[in-house]
Amino acid sequence: MNFFSPIPTSKRIERLQYENPWWLSGKVQEMYELMSRRLYFDLFYPFVKETEIKRALVLMGPRRVGKTVMMFHAIQELLKEKIKPQKIVFMGIDNPIYMHLGLEDLLLLAKEAVHLESLDGCFVFFDEIQYLKDWERHLKVVVDAYPKTKFVVSGSAAAALKLQSSESGAGRFTDFMLPPLTFHEYIHLKDLTHLIQSKSIVYNNKVIPFFTTHDNKALNKEFFQYLNFGGYPEVVLSEKIQSDMGRYVKSDIVDKVLLRDLPSLYGIKDVQELNSFFSYLAYNTGNEFSFEKLAKDSGIAKEIIKKYLEYLEAAFLIKVIYKINDTAKKFKRISNFKVYLTNSSLRTALFSPIHDTDKETGNMVETAIFSQWMHRENLDLKYARWKMGRSEGEVDMVLMDTKLFKPQWCIEIKWSNRYFEKPQELSSLVNFCQQNKINATLVTTMDQSGNKTINDLNITFVPAAIYAYNIGVVTLQKKSNWLNE
Repeated sequence: MNFFSPIPTSKRIERLQYENPWWLSGKVQEMYELMSRRLYFDLFYPFVKETEIKRALVLMGPRRVGKTVMMFHAIQELLKEKIKPQKIVFMGIDNPIYMHLGLEDLLLLAKEAVHLESLDGCFVFFDEIQYLKDWERHLKVVVDAYPKTKFVVSGSAAAALKLQSSESGAGRFTDFMLPPLTFHEYIHLKDLTHLIQSKSIVYNNKVIPFFTTHDNKALNKEFFQYLNFGGYPEVVLSEKIQSDMGRYVKSDIVDKVLLRDLPSLYGIKDVQELNSFFSYLAYNTGNEFSFEKLAKDSGIAKEIIKKYLEYLEAAFLIKVIYKINDTAKKFKRISNFKVYLTNSSLRTALFSPIHDTDKETGNMVETAIFSQWMHRENLDLKYARWKMGRSEGEVDMVLMDTKLFKPQWCIEIKWSNRYFEKPQELSSLVNFCQQNKINATLVTTMDQSGNKTINDLNITFVPAAIYAYNIGVVTLQKKSNWLNE
């Protein structure tokens, strides 16, 4: 008996018809119709509709952030816009039934399934493209061969996708990164916008629009839900998953990346070592590391540590932030750096939920604030730490101007009202601002808002949850403005 007999074409067509119910009904599956749309959808959809330029759209991002759902929401929108249902094709490349078929073979299969003579004017969605070997080469070929067809592909192994789409798809692919949920999106997804009100704050002696809340206690409660469970749409909306984060998030997000995606893409030999290393980083998110300390604590050679950091960052699990001194100068030799999880709920999945009085809370809040800023590409974020004679200090976050090599702004991330009451204790922040001719800065609190002046430095105090929310709002606005320019 031949166990490897080819799968009949009729069976593959049956699968295609199952994946594309709109060919008959004119509608996407009900489960997708009922799911809330991510706020990033309004940024994504114009790229789907862009058919004048001959480019495939590559939807990238970590596992479980809603890429497949976003594809179905795009299909739903195309159907609303009266695109002929048979001209919209969806295929899940990870399904074994399509094994050993290239993209060209799949397109021929689709043409046969819907009796099309040509794919002109069609929208073709390939989900989980990374399961196809040399996917970027295949995609480049079909983009050239079918100039009047729009291709949209998604993939979870951000490491591979980023690496390969930039190298092999030059001029053929448009990358769209879908990150984990921002706190802004979390509030939107849970329909909690009644907690938010539009007001303003004073920053650098100017009144600027700013979202605030009339109920800090309720918003902080949601902020902690977000810290523990907030990165992934399914987790946010399911108490059942939240009660078993270890099994769901760890097995489906962490383990698949560490034990399958990265080893297969990069030839990592010791996957258990990588797994342990990531767990160590996750537990210590927001802490400062050195290659010497990491090598000593883990027993892993420095060169391997550098590779692991590179892999984990490429897979969108961590972000490495480098150090500057009190005059905003980089160190000639990179020895110290901080590592942040790209989403604080990854720590919950590996360990346990935190509460607002836990000693890890400060680092988790800092991680959450950094993760909001990570949604903005090409920002040169640093932290400052220095020790000169008797003078030593630290500033949590500094944005560097890459052209002028000087700080644009800096902030201090606190989960405490102490510094609102005693701003004179912010001596490191004040010194850094004076050294770098910065007139205004921002400090987060637990629930206090207001302004103080120390040594001519204007300090704006804002609750951490409110600050996180506003970063998300402004990020979407900036991305939308860029799209419409």
